[in-house]
Amino acid sequence: MSVPEGVVLRPAVAADAEAGADLHLACWREAYGPLVGREQLEARLHDRQRWVDAWHAQLADGPPRTVAESRDGDLVGFAVVGENRDGTKVSGRVAPYELYAVYTRERWWGSGLGQALLDAVLPDGATSLWVLEDNHRAQGFYARNGFVPDGAREHYAGLDCWEIRMVRP
Repeated sequence: MSVPEGVVLRPAVAADAEAGADLHLACWREAYGPLVGREQLEARLHDRQRWVDAWHAQLADGPPRTVAESRDGDLVGFAVVGENRDGTKVSGRVAPYELYAVYTRERWWGSGLGQALLDAVLPDGATSLWVLEDNHRAQGFYARNGFVPDGAREHYAGLDCWEIRMVRP
């Protein structure tokens, strides 16, 4: 799928850490606000500096991130895939890759930007992801891209909710 007009996809760089953290926080509020308790969500998001520090660390040492930048210079989405982090924490075959994140700001939902980001980072090999069990919108997006639930489920304490694993062979 093509990138929506007025947006470019590019590799994230160290200078994106603060804007990336702000984007990440905004995306979590928009995506998870309707799905989890407000107090729980805000408790997880309240420390902006922790998110900025995490972005700095991940940009320095983590797998490459792809960001979507709007014509006015704002970051409006990002995606990242890396080695699977599941190890032996859950049962079942573990895919070699894991989609760590694909987020866009709510105003870009349905625009094709999420698809463009996914297409930009998705590897050829089997890939898994974790998605909130109640996030049917995201699950539908992943299903349209060949991901299926594999039966793994775990409690995500950070938001006090359940998530399921989906895998694309």
